Amino acid sequence: MPKVPETFFDASAVRAWCTLALDALGRAREEIDAINVYPVPDGDTGTNLYLTVASAAAGVEEAFADGARPHLPEVMRAMAHGALIGARGNSGTICAQLLRGMAEGLDDKAPHADAAGLCAALRRAADSAWEAVARPVEGTVLSVASAAAAAATAASAASVAPAGGGGDCATVVRAAYDGACEALARTPGQLESLGRAGVVDAGGRGLVAVLGALVEALTGERPARSPVTRPPGDPVTGTVPRAADACAAGDGHGHGEGDGPGYEVVYLLDGSDDEAVARLRERLDALGDSLVVVGGDGLWNVHVHVDDAGAAVEAGIEAGRPHRIRITHFAGEQGTGRAAPSPEATRRAVVAVLPGEGLAALCAEAGAATVLAPPGRPPSAGELLGAVRAAHAREIVLLPNDDELRRIAVAAAEQARAEGIRVALIPTRAAVQGIAALAVHQPGRSFDEDVVSMTSAAGATRFAEVAVADRQAWTMAGICQPGDVLGMVEGDVALIGSDVTAVALDVLERMLSAGGELVTLVLDDTAPADLAATLESHVHDHHLAVDTVVHRGGAQGAPLLIGVE
Repeated sequence: MPKVPETFFDASAVRAWCTLALDALGRAREEIDAINVYPVPDGDTGTNLYLTVASAAAGVEEAFADGARPHLPEVMRAMAHGALIGARGNSGTICAQLLRGMAEGLDDKAPHADAAGLCAALRRAADSAWEAVARPVEGTVLSVASAAAAAATAASAASVAPAGGGGDCATVVRAAYDGACEALARTPGQLESLGRAGVVDAGGRGLVAVLGALVEALTGERPARSPVTRPPGDPVTGTVPRAADACAAGDGHGHGEGDGPGYEVVYLLDGSDDEAVARLRERLDALGDSLVVVGGDGLWNVHVHVDDAGAAVEAGIEAGRPHRIRITHFAGEQGTGRAAPSPEATRRAVVAVLPGEGLAALCAEAGAATVLAPPGRPPSAGELLGAVRAAHAREIVLLPNDDELRRIAVAAAEQARAEGIRVALIPTRAAVQGIAALAVHQPGRSFDEDVVSMTSAAGATRFAEVAVADRQAWTMAGICQPGDVLGMVEGDVALIGSDVTAVALDVLERMLSAGGELVTLVLDDTAPADLAATLESHVHDHHLAVDTVVHRGGAQGAPLLIGVE
């Protein structure tokens, strides 16, 4: 039997919406990626929206965990929070704000929303998204969101006039979907880069898919109307290069190949008030473009395109505590005044998993796409696969940099290979091995030669770690207690002590007893202030032929990582 259209929008409808939205974006992902022109023609809008909604759906499932029966406001907040912490790219960040706006627009005390309440939520969603974007532009997902809200409001008002009942939510979302489709079809006439490429806005197309899923959740039927991907009368080429080539000259709103910032920087920001975030917006707006800052109540998601990735992260440090930092090099798709490299020069990319922000920034500056994996929060295979896809290379070198991530990396690599991407997984067990591999990476030589060289460099790097125990445990060096300092060599606890510097000196000497030419020290934010100087002095005094390099890893979970090549 066909589903009876819903009069109310409730928690169960949100749960169904998440599942159907994931399905819809899964079907449309490649199509959306292919028409991704604005603000950067990097072909990942569909993938980013899919991963963002997947995180939102996980948040909703947590709200229903253990048999809980949450009301609508709670579930919408969970959906918005999940999207916020998992937002990917420009489109995902705006999607997270749309969901947050919906949550804010609902009556916090009502277990469900009627048509009028849903209209208010859609309007607040659109308004909050416009507010979140530093330099909003017509012809984007923002225009589509506004049109959807306006159409929903008009439909609700029309149903009130003759009957006085306010209509049902199914009628409202059908109108919102139709309004979004019409606005999407107008985007090529509003944004020059879209008109030149002969495509509609990719972010707007993604929002239409999400709204279509909401229609299905409330009516039991997919919308009969299909959104257009190209303007009426435009020849369908079915090729991505057409859109990318059309953006090469730029459009005066965003940037195309050769004239925009070289890095995408995304991070979550904790502990900031509205004033600190306002100052952060001003600073980031001066550093780059495509700035979107969403969130509130002490947790924010920051997205910006810049040339100086370090400065963007430093601005976040001044405003609060940035974490889950993702820095993506556009790999020649754009850059400051540089011509786009030839396909031969950009055919290969390195994707590296790093435990701290500092290492992620270091590897990004070396040209790698990075995935941040703080201790206790390993990435999923889907996240690694998303990073591989987002690199837009025919050949990928994947550096997991952690023994426990190897299975996840294998799963991501297998899926990528099934999609036609050539992937080499180098079994790096520690971040210092990944740094060593990246140091000898040469994209100009053959793939096999490059992989062999990187594998050799990683294998020739012994690694150690100085960590602080968080619980009692049996180790190869005895029983440790919470707060004990552990000296770990090649993954095994070699000694237990009480002082970070003393343990670090002991571990370093053990490492160098077998010889070495280069010591790499990566310090956590919690490391003693004089630790680096003490270790460098020790190496200089006792191992004259050995060089030392020091890096700041950020919040990597261990005071010190050591590599010896």
